[in-house]
Amino acid sequence: MGKGKLAKFAEMETFEHVFQYPYSIIDNVPFDMKGHWRDDFFHNNNPIVLELGCGKGEYAVQLAQMYPDKNFIGVDIKGARMWTGAKQALDAGLKNVAFLRTNIEIIDRFFDKDEVQEIWLTFSDPQMKNPRKRLTSTYFLERYRRFLVDGGLIHLKTDSNFLFTYTNYLVEENQLPLLFSTTNLYAESSLDGQAQQILNIRTYYESMWIARGIPIKYMKFSLPQTIALQETNREIPLDEYRSYHRDKRSPKTSAI
Repeated sequence: MGKGKLAKFAEMETFEHVFQYPYSIIDNVPFDMKGHWRDDFFHNNNPIVLELGCGKGEYAVQLAQMYPDKNFIGVDIKGARMWTGAKQALDAGLKNVAFLRTNIEIIDRFFDKDEVQEIWLTFSDPQMKNPRKRLTSTYFLERYRRFLVDGGLIHLKTDSNFLFTYTNYLVEENQLPLLFSTTNLYAESSLDGQAQQILNIRTYYESMWIARGIPIKYMKFSLPQTIALQETNREIPLDEYRSYHRDKRSPKTSAI
């Protein structure tokens, strides 16, 4: 590990708004703040919004600046990336944003029933080969329901046509309430001023996709507690790339 990363990890240990619980730690150390984020950290009763797979934390920080009456928590396992947003929040004196470094597969260990109102998924890995790892799969949606309020909101913003199509099929086949959807966000004329302001927050990776001429997709849906979720089995064309500066390696042209 480079000296820069080591320095960032060391500095984050001193940040009171950063909590580091990777899988190896949480198995042995209970997270006592589960169910008590508002009382023990934010010291208010405002709604809690998660950004899962937050990367550098741009969304969490900028949303916290826009909405001082909401609490935001950026979640990712990549500590060196997270340092950027954590440092920005600290320098800006933001009291309504925190960061949690952990594996999203165990996200339900950190939040209690009805503790969270909204989830943002910003440019998640589409996981074209493994449906179970997609952050909009039934595997993850079931976990979100353990702490998301009934009918809580899920926002998906992505460059991936595969992930967008997969999520759209899942929403459609499970009859989840779809509140908004567009396959080309920045060509969309129907957004009101507030929505445009929020969705115009651009992450580091988003700027790369836009520079490559890849349209940005966005959807918002609510997740009721009572619907029995079923996975979709429809085939979906694979994206023509996997990530920035890396070509698709698989010879397959579609996946489920």
